[in-house]
Amino acid sequence: MLVRIGYCNEEDAFYSGKKAADMAMEQGGIKSPDLVMAFCHGQLDHSEFFRGLRTVVGPDAPIIGGSAAGVITNDYLSYKGFPSCAALIESAGVRWSIAVEGGLDIDERQAGRNLAARLSPTGSDSLLFILYDSIQCPAKDNFPPQLNASSPLIAGIEQGFPADVPIIGAGVLGDYDMNPTKQFCGSYVADQSVVGLLLGGGLTPYYRIMHGCTPLDGIYHVITRMEGSVIYELDNKPIVGMIDELYGNQDWRSKNPVSLLTIGVNHGKRFGEPEEAAYVNRLIIGALPEGAGVSLFEPDLMTGTEIQFMLRDSDMMIASAKANSAQLMEQILADGKRPVFAIYIDCAGRTAEYLNIMSEEAQEVQTILNQYRTPLLGFYSGVEIAPLLQKSRGLDWTGVLLVFAED
Repeated sequence: MLVRIGYCNEEDAFYSGKKAADMAMEQGGIKSPDLVMAFCHGQLDHSEFFRGLRTVVGPDAPIIGGSAAGVITNDYLSYKGFPSCAALIESAGVRWSIAVEGGLDIDERQAGRNLAARLSPTGSDSLLFILYDSIQCPAKDNFPPQLNASSPLIAGIEQGFPADVPIIGAGVLGDYDMNPTKQFCGSYVADQSVVGLLLGGGLTPYYRIMHGCTPLDGIYHVITRMEGSVIYELDNKPIVGMIDELYGNQDWRSKNPVSLLTIGVNHGKRFGEPEEAAYVNRLIIGALPEGAGVSLFEPDLMTGTEIQFMLRDSDMMIASAKANSAQLMEQILADGKRPVFAIYIDCAGRTAEYLNIMSEEAQEVQTILNQYRTPLLGFYSGVEIAPLLQKSRGLDWTGVLLVFAED
């Protein structure tokens, strides 16, 4: 596999797509890419960006990707302005196939089933990489945005896939206002879609999850009233009032998503030193009108689930990104393999500006990947997907580093 990366930050969408692809081509080695992965800021005209890419990569190479709140490459990290990036891939010796399914906003589970049927997986496949539109409906009338849920989508895919094929990917997010998103679906641009890239052949995928949340205290609460992705009560008390007390005010209710606080489920030991890798965290999208409840990014919790309030820990986040990136690359070399391409899926809530901190945790990933001279394509997402605790699942406030290696 040969990969070249390009970047641009221009308001002219056509020029931006062309320049990102031109930059990648100018690095040499690729005359006609087999596959293109590209992402652009949600405020760019995606059709024009796609058309700009086409003028460089030609009419045949499938282009997958779509909206991103920001992008990350070996040399650039940007979520201001109109950032975009493109990876041109020459995949000699790699077996892959692409499928697309629409209707995500109608039935996520059925979309997943249909996608699996289109891909026709076999026992020799090594990875399914998926991208889907996070936003089903933007915020309106004081209600928080409605999201497409990853959990039923993944469940639908798994019905038609071998259990040993990991699913890694993202729900794409175009900007911090959670406006509608777009997908690059191989030969066209669409929305409310899921794109699947099934890989096999000579590549071995390696991945790590970067965490960064800690329990607010040792107290566990039980969800006593919940519908879909909305929690109304904990311990038979209104959850909004409990969060008011934690913040000491009601200002948090106007934030989409809510800052600092998340909902965590501990899949490890109930007491003792918390293990960050044992927690699945859910971001709070926002409060419902009149404080009726809070909406989460995913509908996978239910009445009776035991949860903890979690705080996003910036120091832990940065340390986790540095340690996990280094350990992953060391593991690849120890296995006698050579890293050839890295994808970093980073929650948009982990940027320095959003957290009001000085350091970008994604720079830790950049530094490690550059030490190993590995091409890096990254983007800021709404939901990250990776196997955690023996199950592929949607994650919140994480970074997922996926590295492809060859013998």
